[in-house]
Amino acid sequence: MTAVAMDLAEIQRLENEHQPPLYAKREIALVRGEGPYLFDSDGRRYLDAMSNYGVAILGHADPEFAAAMCDQLRTLATGHQSFYSDVRAELLGEIAEIAPDGLSRFFLSNSGAEAIEAALKFARVATGRTKLVAAKRGYHGRTLGALAATADQKYRAPFEPLSPSATHLTLNDVDALDAAVDDQTAAILLEPIQGEGGIWPASHEYLQAARAIADDRGALVIADEIQTGFRTGSPWAIDASGVKPDILVTAKALANGFPIGLTMFTEAISTAIPAGAHGTTFGASPLACRAALVTLRALRERGLYARSAKLGDMLMRGLSELNSPKIRDVRGRGMMIGVELKERVTPTLRGLQEHGVLVLPAGATTFRLLPPLIWTETQMDEFISAMDTI
Repeated sequence: MTAVAMDLAEIQRLENEHQPPLYAKREIALVRGEGPYLFDSDGRRYLDAMSNYGVAILGHADPEFAAAMCDQLRTLATGHQSFYSDVRAELLGEIAEIAPDGLSRFFLSNSGAEAIEAALKFARVATGRTKLVAAKRGYHGRTLGALAATADQKYRAPFEPLSPSATHLTLNDVDALDAAVDDQTAAILLEPIQGEGGIWPASHEYLQAARAIADDRGALVIADEIQTGFRTGSPWAIDASGVKPDILVTAKALANGFPIGLTMFTEAISTAIPAGAHGTTFGASPLACRAALVTLRALRERGLYARSAKLGDMLMRGLSELNSPKIRDVRGRGMMIGVELKERVTPTLRGLQEHGVLVLPAGATTFRLLPPLIWTETQMDEFISAMDTI
């Protein structure tokens, strides 16, 4: 049985009638994907430079990924973690190969927000403290715990007061960080590169200072790699600074778009967590684990980390060489790139869409590129050409 074909007007009618108005909808309906491209209900092709907020890291309808998922669906799709699972065990072994030194315990959930929620709970129980220090422009999710750490008031205001208590500081201001962390701080929560906030990298010196300050005050360092994970030239962006976090969370690209979250932490933190203190019904199902397993192996075996670094450098250089009067700055690492404009970003988003390219906003004047790592120079040239045209 296949999905019933609907025209754009019917798709729009049904979604508008039955969904709450939480999203600023674009006017197209995406119905199919193939490699680095997406297709709308009218059959028009778009270059995918967003990969659904960074999740479709292998592109769309990848044959190996699709075959593995079909095989797992025919074998066993769901299974609770109170039973052992061969697929889960295999995935945990694969994660252990890329986990930062010292992070040997892994909690699997269903999303980035859930991974953050677990990290916050584990940090509180391990330290006996409740306060958080996070960064302005930082984004960590919209569930209530994660929302406390998210800085933007447009997300926070309707739900305040929030718990836990979080102090938000300017990224890369070491003095402010040193003043804010005290003996009641459970954790410093940072993105190595801020995504939603505009692709702002934390400096290596700042991350190193965060590690030293946390050690001095008895706090933990939580690295939020939900968006940075797997796309900056290596599995973890924080590795470039030489900093080893106490907790690292990731999600988006981990299973090529299948819902999953991962919270990695130390043995000492694991020992402090009481039995039954956290859990999930759907997390770490055989199907989710198979999705993550085939994704991690594809990233390694296809050389996609090196490709991300190479093409990202080429793409940033190509954008800078356009000498566009509307571009103020190009920044990022690997295939996580922000293009800051001298004007509001919406007209550029629309212009690129009209030229068959889909990108994401990252603040009022910046758009971000989170392409599938299967891009080649062909797709890079397509994007540069579109950007040069609008």
